[in-house]
Amino acid sequence: MDNHQSPLWSSKSHNPLLHSRRDFLYAGLVGGLGLHLGDYVKLRAAEAQAESPLIAKADSLIHIFLPGGAAAQETWDPKPLAPAEYRGPLSTVQTNIPGVFFSQFMKKTAQIADRLTVVRSMTHGEAAHERGVHNMFTGYRPSPALQYPSFGSVVSHEFGSRNQLPPYVCVPNVPNEFAGTGYLSTSFGPFGLGADPATAGFKVRDLSLPSTVNNERFDRRRSMLETVDSHFRNLEKSDALNAMDSFYQAAYNLISSQSAREAFNLEAEPAAIREEYGRNEAGQRLLMARRLVEGGVRMVSVTYGGWDHHAGIARNIEKNCVPFDQAYAALIRDLERRGMLDRTLVMVSSDFGRTPKINKDGGRDHWPRVFSVAFAGGGFKRGLIYGNSDATGAEPESNPLTVENMAATVYTQLGIRPEKPLMAPGNRPVAIVKGGEVVTDLIA
Repeated sequence: MDNHQSPLWSSKSHNPLLHSRRDFLYAGLVGGLGLHLGDYVKLRAAEAQAESPLIAKADSLIHIFLPGGAAAQETWDPKPLAPAEYRGPLSTVQTNIPGVFFSQFMKKTAQIADRLTVVRSMTHGEAAHERGVHNMFTGYRPSPALQYPSFGSVVSHEFGSRNQLPPYVCVPNVPNEFAGTGYLSTSFGPFGLGADPATAGFKVRDLSLPSTVNNERFDRRRSMLETVDSHFRNLEKSDALNAMDSFYQAAYNLISSQSAREAFNLEAEPAAIREEYGRNEAGQRLLMARRLVEGGVRMVSVTYGGWDHHAGIARNIEKNCVPFDQAYAALIRDLERRGMLDRTLVMVSSDFGRTPKINKDGGRDHWPRVFSVAFAGGGFKRGLIYGNSDATGAEPESNPLTVENMAATVYTQLGIRPEKPLMAPGNRPVAIVKGGEVVTDLIA
């Protein structure tokens, strides 16, 4: 048999089996360690499987994060039949799914429930804000030994930029340390707007040339910088230099590309659309997210509100939830109108949930055992309520969804194999998601 037709000699891109002298040396080494060639072949096959591409169901991800720990009882999972101390102060609203209710300030979202997958059985074990946030931004439990990359940085690492736009943008700013690159190069970090889209005269920082710098001067400065960069790169190889080079290249692309800059231009939106979303923080941030994914940004992380309601939950939920309800429903409708919803995955999450019982201050405290998250588009099922919390909202009653399984499902929809190893410091391979399984019941 011709060597090039034999599986043993197939190229690495087509076959996980031995393909070089180094592989034979390595096979001899593992044999010396007591492993069989079959074990080695299986190992290489697993590595190749993790490296091989998936068919993506979603081209982009919008992650809407509600910091502080949004109460499921006052949003996605009310308990109208529970005793008053568990039920809380709010009433409910019927959704357009028969027999399914949301809390009273989710009226507009209730009208689009048939486009959503709402998970009422999300669970993890971290009751401290920073640890809960870490879970929901990385898909990993915190570790003192390693800082894990965020969803956005993994997406940036795997796919890079599109249409000269940053692959990963945070609206309005980078919200926390866990939204960053972790052990990956800083070149895969997020681009923060630097200002809130809801503010008057909003402009994204660093997208325009200073008035004293014309295009010719700009190009000359770029050429000079590239010469200096090249000199130092020959002297030293480091992540810092490579990351800085990537940073400047991305900045040049943004400044020099009119179409890229236009993605950030909210003023280009018709007044009626801006009103539909709401002329407030929630509305304009989510509208900006839609513009960015429409322009080519692969992941937008939107942070909105403060949901740490240890006291006065009724008035605080109303303050936060009414604008969110309007903006979120508008986003889903707008994506659908534009034919973008099927290819855009929208995820709503929070640090954790709130205690089953209302406390003495009329609020709820931290509770990670069960809470709610929501998905729309990106190949997720429509009109699905997945899992349940128990009668008082204390524990998952059915189909608990772990952070790892959630992350594995999201990555798979984006076309990223969750088991794929990335290289941490010391050439240590670390899976994008450790031990997560795709929840096929969530997928259409």
